[in-house]
Amino acid sequence: MKREVLFEQRVSQDRVIRIVQGDLTEEQVDAIVNAANEHLQHGGGVAGAIVRKGGHVIQEESNRWVREHGPVRTGTAAITSAGTLPCRYVIHTVGPVWRGGSQGEDALLASAVRSALDMAVRYQLRSVALPAISSGIFGFPKARCAEIILQEVYDHLSSRPDSTLREVNLCNIDSETSQIFLEEARRRFARESEPDTDAKA
Repeated sequence: MKREVLFEQRVSQDRVIRIVQGDLTEEQVDAIVNAANEHLQHGGGVAGAIVRKGGHVIQEESNRWVREHGPVRTGTAAITSAGTLPCRYVIHTVGPVWRGGSQGEDALLASAVRSALDMAVRYQLRSVALPAISSGIFGFPKARCAEIILQEVYDHLSSRPDSTLREVNLCNIDSETSQIFLEEARRRFARESEPDTDAKA
C-alpha cells in the first residue's frame, strides 16, 4: 500500500513525531517496534508479518533471547536484528492484555512504550516506528491507546536531552487506527504544524 504521512509535529528543532498510514515492515527507520507477547512467539498480527517479511532469523533470535533472559515481562522490551527488513533492528515490546481497565493496563502500556524508546536509545538509534501496541488481539481501546502512546513519545522527545532519537513514526496499516491516531494528534498539537498532505485526509 502507499505510505502516507497524515500528520507531522516538530517537538524541537531536530525532533519530530509523525502519524503514518502504511506498512510498518516497510518503514525505513533504524528500528521498528513489534507488539509482542511475553514468549516472543511471533505468530499473528504485526508480529507474524514481521517474521514473514524479515525471515525466520527474527524468530530464532527471539527464542534465544527468551532462553537467555526469560520471558519478556509485560511493560518491558527485547531487541533482535531485523533480518531482511529495511530497518536495522526489531524492538519487541510487550503491552498489556485489556481486562477492563482496572488491572493497571494504562500504566503497563505506557511502560511498554517507554521501554521500547529506552531500548532504541541504548542502541544509539535515531529513528523508530511504532504500531498501536496492544490494540489488536490484546483488545486495548484504540483511542486510549493513541492517547497514551502519543503522550509517552512526546514526553520522551521533549524531556530527554540525552536521547539519540530524532524521528518517531506512529505507523499503522489500517485506516481506522490511523484516523484515531490522527484525531488524537490534532487534539494534542496545533493544527498549523500539519503537512499539506493532511488536507485531503
